[in-house]
Amino acid sequence: MADIIRLLPDAIANQIAAGEVVQRPASIVKELMENSIDAGSSRVQVLIREAGKVLVQVIDNGKGMSETDARMSFERHATSKIRTADDLFAIRTMGFRGEALASIAAVAQVEMKTRQQGAELGVRICVEGSEVKEQEPVVAPEGTSIAVKNLFYNVPARRNFLKSNPVEMRHIVEEFQRIALAHPEVAFSLHQNDLETYQLTAGKLSQRIVQLFTKNHQEQMAPCREETPHLKIWGYIGKPEFSKKTRGEQYFFVNERYIKSNYLHHAMMSAYEGLLQADTYPFYVLFLEIDPRQIDINVHPTKTEIKFADERTVYAIVQSAVRQAIGTHNLTPSLDFDQDVNFTSRLAATVNIPDAAASAGRPDRSWEHFRQSSPQQQNLANWEQLFEGSKGAAGAAAGERPPQTIIQPSRAFTQQVTVESAANQLKSTESAGGVYETGTDLQQSVFQLHGRYIICQVKSGMMFIDQEAAHQRILYEKFLKQLQHGSAASQQSLFPQQLQLSRQDMELFQEYEEEIRSLGFELSHFGGDSLVIQGVPADLAGADSQRLLEGLLEQLKHHRTDISLGKREQTARALAQRAALRWGQRLELTEMRSLIDQLFACQTPAYTPDGRQTFRLLELDKVAELFKQ
Repeated sequence: MADIIRLLPDAIANQIAAGEVVQRPASIVKELMENSIDAGSSRVQVLIREAGKVLVQVIDNGKGMSETDARMSFERHATSKIRTADDLFAIRTMGFRGEALASIAAVAQVEMKTRQQGAELGVRICVEGSEVKEQEPVVAPEGTSIAVKNLFYNVPARRNFLKSNPVEMRHIVEEFQRIALAHPEVAFSLHQNDLETYQLTAGKLSQRIVQLFTKNHQEQMAPCREETPHLKIWGYIGKPEFSKKTRGEQYFFVNERYIKSNYLHHAMMSAYEGLLQADTYPFYVLFLEIDPRQIDINVHPTKTEIKFADERTVYAIVQSAVRQAIGTHNLTPSLDFDQDVNFTSRLAATVNIPDAAASAGRPDRSWEHFRQSSPQQQNLANWEQLFEGSKGAAGAAAGERPPQTIIQPSRAFTQQVTVESAANQLKSTESAGGVYETGTDLQQSVFQLHGRYIICQVKSGMMFIDQEAAHQRILYEKFLKQLQHGSAASQQSLFPQQLQLSRQDMELFQEYEEEIRSLGFELSHFGGDSLVIQGVPADLAGADSQRLLEGLLEQLKHHRTDISLGKREQTARALAQRAALRWGQRLELTEMRSLIDQLFACQTPAYTPDGRQTFRLLELDKVAELFKQ
């Protein structure tokens, strides 16, 4: 039988290796920028065309290379970083495998120009598909310039799997931000299609954070520093009130290398325990300096995952350092459980009420304490008096005004109100095995429980409706219909508001701009990464336009990873989750009835867009079982 095992040609072997090293244009940006850092550069320029599909060029002023080194750099496993196996456990450089340039040159057209410091001439080398096409002396500035053109030109199948330009550009920006954060002492610039995206000057870490994101980060940062014989931690953490719904601004660097670690992230979240609203994540940029012999970075092709020799100790030190920073800088909010801010939004005027013992309040589940008080709230000096009990009939003075309440239960359940709805034409409407009653019976059998649930009497028992989940379903179907038919109305703002976005958020906005405008947002560009909000969807006219759009973008970051959803579904779901009623919001009877009518007019009333149930039935038989001895 003939032998069938053969040694692959170098060109094919390089293409196979490129499958792990070069996944998208952002991978090239990462590898070339890291090479520039290893070369001791103080200035790095990144030029991008068509989201890296046409051109990725990185120019630095580092050491440069000799003609021999330049030619050798395109060979597999050729590196200047290590010499022996022991060097793998003392790595301080970003790269060390010698795979990057060989892999890139296997799937793209690469042109390198480099000149060493003090040399009269440099060298120019052109490589296509792992084959050297040209090599000649050339006049060039000190440092190295590498241009990668027509990525995957010889692997059409790989090129077809690339995403749209906005998506690929967002990944490039993410890689650029990580490396720029890791090296604030280096000046960086990023240009996309000849337009400047970033121009970062060398400076301190705090300045780099503000340059990369927005000026709003300046007020939310608190320094964190801890030093032990085994580990040094330094960087910045964010205040709890600035936490976001998505994980996008959390950065760990170990020996100046960006890593992803769910284990260390858990340490961060446990340090913030009790301070964050549910499903929110704080901002942090933390650097860990540790003996290279105590870690293994050679466990993942992209070197973004590492192993610690003693994970538990690192976990404990990180957790302790963050807790100490929170306490030192007084980031812990002072909770006043005697205050229920859910009622303050309904106050129209201050009411004078006789002195009495303060009634027991409810815990504030909306985390409004973490927000800065508005002028309206500051003017309500004696609002607590609304919740005080009366002194009693014996102690009431003649002519004294009786205590007033914000919610009038007796009036709400006795006054008949008719809401225009198709449901009013029916005696009953069946859904999910139960029949909810209309007319006068409904007025007597609907109430709100703890500002979270609407309790409704049905023929088979009781129906519990989650008001937030139900409103999400209603808004989702409404927004989706508007996106499909382009029929959304917009409410013009009397005073347009300017919104400053981070570069990453601006890339996300540009990707979903058509869908966002179709929902009723009227926006105009105001230079750089700024937008002017001139109008919002008419259904959400009372909302804060800035917070509404920021929240929409935060939700889109979460939903864009769901490849089963189209852009319209992602946008409708994101805005519905952002604009829906929140737990703790009190509703009048008419509002509850309208919510029920709209919910059961939906195509899928039983579930939210993400699959949670909107209501549950409690049948009379189960109620009876609760009272059986």
